Amino acid sequence: MATELDHTFTTTKPIDQSWAAITDLGRLVPCVQGGRVLEKIDDSNVKAEIVVKMGAMAMEFNGTVQITEQNAGSHRAVMEVKAREKGGQGNANANVTFSLNGSGGSIHTRAQITGKAASMGEGAIVGVLDALIKDFTGKLANM
Repeated sequence: MATELDHTFTTTKPIDQSWAAITDLGRLVPCVQGGRVLEKIDDSNVKAEIVVKMGAMAMEFNGTVQITEQNAGSHRAVMEVKAREKGGQGNANANVTFSLNGSGGSIHTRAQITGKAASMGEGAIVGVLDALIKDFTGKLANM
């Protein structure tokens, strides 16, 4: 199942401070509810895990988060997330594009979910992703 979501956020932080936050994966990944860095591979690539709650069920995904594009001049970065369900057959992969402006920015997420999580249905998946990203943007605005 594939889905795309768009979110915006506002912040009073200077744009360079927001840029530093989104390009520091060690600080950024834990802003996702249930997310944590397991290992820093280099400045633009980490191994990470996320525990996602979907109703009464919790699923753990392990994988990588990599900054695949970044342009400090335009304050735009693209990240690729590749994760596999621990002990399961599912995958959760995403491309996330951050575009910053003077008062905040936007986040475009293109996600592809397979396995047990996808069997919950598109409405459930979109609801969980939307809630995760909204929570994330609130934390990002304060970084």
